[in-house]
Amino acid sequence: MTSLITHEPRARGGIRINHPETVAREPGRGGQLLKDRGGAADICNMRRLVVPSLVAALLSVAYGWAQLVGYVWTDYEAANEVQFRALVHGDFATFFQMASIEAPSMLLRAPFAFGSWIWGASDMAIYRMVSVPGLLAGAVLAVVLFALRERLQPKAGWGLAVVLLAAGNPVTLRALELSHPEELLGAALCIGAVLAALWQRPYLAAILLGLAMANKAWAVLAIGPVLLALEQCRWRVLTIAGAIGAVFVLPFFFAGDGARTAVMTAGNTYGVFQPWQIWWPLGETGHVIRGMDGLAKADFRAAPTWLAPLAHPLIAFLVVPASLLWRRRRGVQAATPDIFLLLATLFLARCVLDPANNVYYHLPFVLTLLTWEALQRARPPILTTVAVCLIWLTFQVAPGHLSPDAQWAVYVVWAVPALVALAYATFRVPLPSVLTRVRERVGARLAKLPAGPAGAEPAS
Repeated sequence: MTSLITHEPRARGGIRINHPETVAREPGRGGQLLKDRGGAADICNMRRLVVPSLVAALLSVAYGWAQLVGYVWTDYEAANEVQFRALVHGDFATFFQMASIEAPSMLLRAPFAFGSWIWGASDMAIYRMVSVPGLLAGAVLAVVLFALRERLQPKAGWGLAVVLLAAGNPVTLRALELSHPEELLGAALCIGAVLAALWQRPYLAAILLGLAMANKAWAVLAIGPVLLALEQCRWRVLTIAGAIGAVFVLPFFFAGDGARTAVMTAGNTYGVFQPWQIWWPLGETGHVIRGMDGLAKADFRAAPTWLAPLAHPLIAFLVVPASLLWRRRRGVQAATPDIFLLLATLFLARCVLDPANNVYYHLPFVLTLLTWEALQRARPPILTTVAVCLIWLTFQVAPGHLSPDAQWAVYVVWAVPALVALAYATFRVPLPSVLTRVRERVGARLAKLPAGPAGAEPAS
């Protein structure tokens, strides 16, 4: 992953490119093209977007049809079914009083839940309707990435491969199967917020970021990238986004002790301890660990008592030093599509550090890495494809053949090096910048040298 940052001042006018290699040779132009509002009509060219739109829509419908067939033994049954049923049937007191940690996301998707009356408001109709926002967001993201790739890399090709990975990658399929379409919604909102910031649309970025934080708490990791991508109105965007998130969270603070506790303790993992995270060797053996179905999980470890309240705040705090380091290393050229490298690094760090890590936790990372590849590389999205394959092997193939300890080894052997590589690509100083700094320092030292005698001639 080579850096695509230029340290020359960016022009305010639009820039036209004729070859896909132009963006690679002059990397600052990627951010400028996103910022140029004059190309909005080009992005909205319906003729070019018909095929990718149809592909994305068909994939979303097919995935919904294939996976939204039941939710027994899932988080939806345990934490969402009763609340959504109460909401749809007008029992608002029960909805708020029985709130779970996903309550703000449920409130965000409430309009779609009410749409289940079209099909009789059955439990299955509600379940399918509240999954629609995630499927719709995935399809929209796929089309947007196709359009932006066509604009940034007009002769690169592989646009439909980007659409397939955005709207129909296997990690999305698994997220739907486990009844977590809100992960797809949150990922699309975070990526959309950063894109809007790069496009210098601060109010759109604020709205998307606020909705993302209302949907899932991990969306706070996108705050830094959004603010770094903006050139102005940063405090205003942060205030608006925070206010939008508060609109969906504060009602539960006044709904009773149970709802207030559920929302305030959202950062606690409650002893959930999966093999696919870096803390696994610190777990205690000799305990009987049971899954949601009540069956014992062989050879599973118990989480250290000190880890449950610590892990999520630690993950959320990462956005501060990571964003400050990005700003220090990149300087005034922070607002380029390379900002998605920072976001992908934060999302993968969340997976590696979260004791409750699961397969669908990786969906925001996958889609963010895909966004970076689509905007910054003319080649096919190879890195995203490899990441999807590794995630699928780790979470779908390995559990049927390996012990939990071996599954941990399989995960860290690729996830930790991938995180290190992403961090290196994100924070390293580009070579042109290094050479420029060396020249500036040498020039400054030469300027301080005493001048020779007036009229003196250099020695032959």
